Amino acid sequence: MAIINWTGNYFLCFMISILLAGLIIPKVMRIAFSKKLFDVPDERKIHKGVVPRLGGVSFLPAIMFSFCVVVGYTIGIGPSNAVTAENLVPLLFYFCATLLIFLVGIADDLIGVRYSMKFLFQIAAGALIVSSGLWVHGFDGLLWIEKLPNWLGWILTVIYGLYIMNAINLIDGIDGLAAGVSMIALAFYSYVLFRSEQFLYCLLAGAALGTLVPFFFYNVFGRAERRNKIFMGDTGSLTIGTLLFFLSVTVFNIPATNIGNENLFILAVAPVMLPCFDVARVFIHRIRRGTNPFLPDKGHLHHKLLALGFPQWKALICILVADTVLVGVNLLLCAVVDSNWLLLGDILIWTIANIWITAAIRKRERITNLKLYD
Repeated sequence: MAIINWTGNYFLCFMISILLAGLIIPKVMRIAFSKKLFDVPDERKIHKGVVPRLGGVSFLPAIMFSFCVVVGYTIGIGPSNAVTAENLVPLLFYFCATLLIFLVGIADDLIGVRYSMKFLFQIAAGALIVSSGLWVHGFDGLLWIEKLPNWLGWILTVIYGLYIMNAINLIDGIDGLAAGVSMIALAFYSYVLFRSEQFLYCLLAGAALGTLVPFFFYNVFGRAERRNKIFMGDTGSLTIGTLLFFLSVTVFNIPATNIGNENLFILAVAPVMLPCFDVARVFIHRIRRGTNPFLPDKGHLHHKLLALGFPQWKALICILVADTVLVGVNLLLCAVVDSNWLLLGDILIWTIANIWITAAIRKRERITNLKLYD
């Protein structure tokens, strides 16, 4: 009966967040056009025409409202073993952390914020989540490491948070990509958290998933000339990145009795593996070229597919299908394949795929006699 009730709560949370985000986003677009708050095209950007960049402003209000209403309703109708101080405290710290990131994201979208300042806020957000009692205690056998010293776990967790927040931010390069990858991750986290009876955290994932649905519609199917297209901006990508970081660390902390033989490291990392792999490859590529790894360029996976001649929509579908397969296969195999071999296989497949795509780009460059990709 409890599982049935929480299933209903999940879909209620999901639907409320869809409704709220669907109401807020058009208002944000109207304000952005009236105040001329646009993302102006340049030589690095792909879109044409002026597009508002404040779609992410709708994320945190919709997530918080739908989550708090449903949890409050659940507590109000009777006691629940799933709602305890032990799992409420991390959520309170999470909302404090994401509020910091939300505010710095708005400031960046409106007036610009230096990378050093954004890093400071991201470190503070990671520290808040660690302060809640959630951190990476060990790698569950990856590299044959089971348990980490607390101090090392705290540091690695904050670094991991920086990695995920910036991975989602940096992959936001074509319509629907950051939102689509995040929706896939949230769907898988919802499944893992529900199955392991982490119902409150599952509701949070459902609220965020619902929030991204109307945004994805406006971002992908909207048109700049019709004034119904919007970007999430740093406000959105950093807010969602913080949430994915929190959910990933939450999975790391699932009690062993709540899962079967699955490897916790793979369960926690697989849903964000593709954007993390992409950022790692881009950073290595920039360092090899002697350029600043933190400066933007056209080196991401979606840029490579565009260089092959793919239209945006086809590149988006290819990446989202690949991401879904990557996450799904890892979650299916993590109970029967050693995590070291599984991760090694992921890295090899990713490397081979990128080498093949680069070779195809070079072949196309020789045919067209044009420089398509650096």
